[in-house]
Amino acid sequence: MATGNNFIVGVYGDDHIALKAVKSIREAGVMVYEVFSPFPIHGIDDALGYKHSRLPKAAFIFGFLGFALALLMQYWMMGYDWQMIIGGKDFASLPPFIPVTFELTVLLSALGLVGTFMVASDLKPYKKARIFDLRITDDKHIVAIDLGVNKLSKEEISKIIAQTGAEEVNEKSFE
Repeated sequence: MATGNNFIVGVYGDDHIALKAVKSIREAGVMVYEVFSPFPIHGIDDALGYKHSRLPKAAFIFGFLGFALALLMQYWMMGYDWQMIIGGKDFASLPPFIPVTFELTVLLSALGLVGTFMVASDLKPYKKARIFDLRITDDKHIVAIDLGVNKLSKEEISKIIAQTGAEEVNEKSFE
């Protein structure tokens, strides 16, 4: 979703009111950019219309990749490249491979998920954060609405936000 630089920000003091406000605002045909809160609000994902995450599928793929690479690496090293008879066992015996396979599965799954999450969330070290209101870390819940993607005027959106029980309605611009 392309975002602009001009936003209308609704400030709410209670999480239940903010949740009801998001539902009301979306029912009025206004697209909500994001909701910022000092703690998780149960049900906000459904109210915003977010789809379920595909991160579990990525975790499985990265975990399977780690599993396959660990077994391939150990089989290559112990069974083909540098064969060593240890305790009379076969060159490529599976039971000794299990700890390393488990560890590499977990390692690649974790690192892959961190990278996938950073790419999906557009987290970059050089990106400047958009802070809509400093009180989101204390006790306020912020509903941000991008004026660039909504068809209603700034005044109409401000009126809708005020009707939903917002303590304040502000305009925020970013350069």
